[in-house]
Amino acid sequence: MARITVEDCLKRVENRFILVHAVAKRVRQIREGSEYLVNSPKNEDIVVALREIAAGKVKISVGNDKR
Repeated sequence: MARITVEDCLKRVENRFILVHAVAKRVRQIREGSEYLVNSPKNEDIVVALREIAAGKVKISVGNDKR
């Protein structure tokens, strides 16, 4: 299986900071029992989360700051 890169994920996400936040949130969801959205056997949760984002399976929305 091909390596996943940050550049693959940045095609779907605005910047690296949002990407890190989104991956961390998805890893927590996976560890709490959420099913994988992509077929990725024998990979760690963080790699699965990155693959899901690169595949466009995870929707990332950035909320507006309401003051």
